[in-house]
Parts: sequence; structure tokens; C-alpha cells
Amino acid sequence: MPPLPPAHRDETSYDRRRLRQWLAGEARADVSRRHLLTLLAATAAGTALPAAVPGGEAHAAEPAATAGGATAAAADTIVKPLPPEWFVRHGTNAETRWEALRGVGRTTPNELFFVRNHTSTPQLDAADWRLRLWGDGLRGTPAEDRPVEFGYDDLRALPSVSRTAFVECAGNGRSFYGVQQGQTVSGTAWGLGAVGVARWRGVRLADVLRRAGLSPYAVDVQPRGLDAEYVSGGQNLGRVRRPLPLSKALDDVLLAYEMNGEPLPPDHGFPVRVLVPSWVGIASVKWVGDIEVSAQPLFSPWNTTFYRLFGSAHGDGSAPITRQAVKSAFELASGAVFRAGEGQVLHGRSWSGAGGIAEVEVSTDGGATWRRASLHDRPRAGSWSRWSVPWRPASPGATQLLARATDTGGRSQPDEAVHNTQGYFFDAVVRHPVTVV
Repeated sequence: MPPLPPAHRDETSYDRRRLRQWLAGEARADVSRRHLLTLLAATAAGTALPAAVPGGEAHAAEPAATAGGATAAAADTIVKPLPPEWFVRHGTNAETRWEALRGVGRTTPNELFFVRNHTSTPQLDAADWRLRLWGDGLRGTPAEDRPVEFGYDDLRALPSVSRTAFVECAGNGRSFYGVQQGQTVSGTAWGLGAVGVARWRGVRLADVLRRAGLSPYAVDVQPRGLDAEYVSGGQNLGRVRRPLPLSKALDDVLLAYEMNGEPLPPDHGFPVRVLVPSWVGIASVKWVGDIEVSAQPLFSPWNTTFYRLFGSAHGDGSAPITRQAVKSAFELASGAVFRAGEGQVLHGRSWSGAGGIAEVEVSTDGGATWRRASLHDRPRAGSWSRWSVPWRPASPGATQLLARATDTGGRSQPDEAVHNTQGYFFDAVVRHPVTVV
């Protein structure tokens, strides 16, 4: 297969190239023509990428809706138990409480892992499950009705790999745009608990694509889930799907069937999910049922209307978001109480989509002074690092704990996150309130 051109190696350039190809009739999209014309007008004018559907702000409906348009009942959307001491419920979603991770190892136990559902968790049978690969990016199988299929046992018979990696919702930290910066955003009001690290086992997507007969003309792959069709603003957007450039698909993407040494739990994608390390969670499609392999760039609502940055700081809109931002969190409840004069050890975790964590600084006086925390894990791309710092609060009163991480790529958490209307990528230092008595 010929080497990929430089545009494929740069994610932002690649997405702009997609739009130019669509303008030239070389790309296909399953979003409205009016929407794509808006995208193309911005590209032709030399801007970044465009605003949402004309006449309205891009907004992912929350809570998620069923295919019939009715809001899913929160109690029926998630299978596993959600004890309130472990989770905060957000409609069809469940956020992990950071205090529940205190003393937990590097990986997040399956029962503590956050849940992000567009609709509800489907109950699937591995014996009946099939993964269908189709599209004009495969040799000899241009149509959806002539796919290449793999069963669950077929995948498990292929050479397997394991990878420790985080999965994180792009809206993780969204509530702090309002709470900390006084800015209005749309979407689920996550704290910092829409992230988890697991040891995933599965098959390289690259191996499956090549066994299916990957064409040298393929440019995009688009996994699609088997959960219910998603309705937003009265429009049925179909099942969750989001294209990946072939360069990423052939790099480190897995079709995962195990999580922390066990078969995937239903809420986390059983029987098979996509795992796209370091990228926003929407790329790691759960309950994957088919993958389109295309010789043309692809678009869906999940890389046009949703999962892009809109707002005054982003011109007419950003490229579809990919790699996660740098973040830090204390393994501590908001408003925790400490006794003056008693020695403490504060614990937390930091992570980034652009590399491992090189340094973490902590302030126990609202940002007036900082000191380095001790890192307990070596820097590792795609995972988090645990850290700790001793603290002996001197006098009673309210204060704020702050943690600021720097990754191996040199990115540090800023004092303020750049606003966007859908509340993605909150990467600022979070002010964690505590009280000393």
C-alpha cells in the first residue's frame, strides 16, 4: 500500500481536505446538503471549519432520545447498578465520583467506569452478533448488501493485543464553564468523572481491514453502533457513527472484546466495541455492528454538527475534534472537610491525549503558591498518572485545591478554558473547594 500523503498525517488538514473533496464531487456525506454547503462555503472562503446547521446553534440533545422520539427513562437506560456513593446520574449517563477512586489502582474497575449512552444499553447475544465490513474501500465489495462478515468467535480466533487506555467523553468538565467561568454551554453538565482507564483486549482494526480486503484507494472507515437510532431536535440521525481517517484506523485502533480481563460489560459495548486511544470518546463506538470502508471522505452528524468547536473564539467553527485535552482531578469529594493542624496526603490523577504526564503542580491556597506533586506512574501516552502531595492545613476556613498538569508534549493546563458553545474540552485548572475546621 502506498504511503499516506502528508495531509492524512495532520488531523486538521485532513478534515479540511475532506471538504474540498466533497466540493469537487469526490466525497459522500449522510448529512443534509444544506449543511454541507455551509461547511464548504466556509472552506472556500479560507476559514477554519463552519458553523452548525444554518439558523441554529449546534447542540446534542440531552438527555438522549429513543428512535421514536420519546426521552428514554433514566432507570431503563443502563444495565449495571449505579449506587449513589459511586455515581452521579445525568439522564441516560452516569458519572464516576472521584472520591470512589481513592485507593483504586491505575485501571478503573468495570463497576466504577462511567457510562455515556446516546439512548440505552442494548442487550446483544454474542452468538448472533456479526461485524459487517462493506464499502468501495474494499476490494470487490462495493455494496452494503455484499459485506465481509466476522462473527464473535472469528474475531477471538485472530491474534490479540492488549492496551491500557483511557476513554473520556469530549464534554468531561463541561459544568465548569458555568460554575467556574460564568459561561453558558449546552449538553450534559459533567464534572470531571466522565473518564476511565481500562486494560482493553481485542484485535487490531488494521488486521481486520486487511483480512477483509482493504483497497489501496481507501481513505476513511466509519464504525456504526447497534444501539437505538438517535433523535435530536425532532430529527432522526440514525445510529451513532463517526468516520476515522485510515491513517488512525491502521495505527492503534482496536476492536475490543475484553475490559480489565473480562468480557465487555453490556454498558461498555458488549460484545465488541471500537477503542480509539487518546481521542474523544465518541470515536470509540460501542456495540459496533458494521464498518463502512470508503474510497471517499465521509461525514456524519457526529463530525459536523456535533463534536466540533463553535463560538466567537473559533471563527466559523473548528475541525472535528480528535485528541483529548490535558486534565487533572483530586480523588476527593467537592466540599471535603479537613482538620487544621492534621497532616494529610492529597491524591489525584492527570491525563492527556497528546502524551504522558510529565509534571503535576498542586496549590492548597487557591493558587497563591504551587509545589510539585510526586508522580506514581511513569508517563504513558493514552493513560493517566496518579500523584500525591502532603498537606497540613494551618488554620480553619474555606480554601480551594488546584492541580495543574503538563504533558510530555509540553501542553499545560491554562487558568481559563477557551469557551465553545457545546462545552467540549474544558482543560483549565479546576478549583476544588474544601473546608478546614
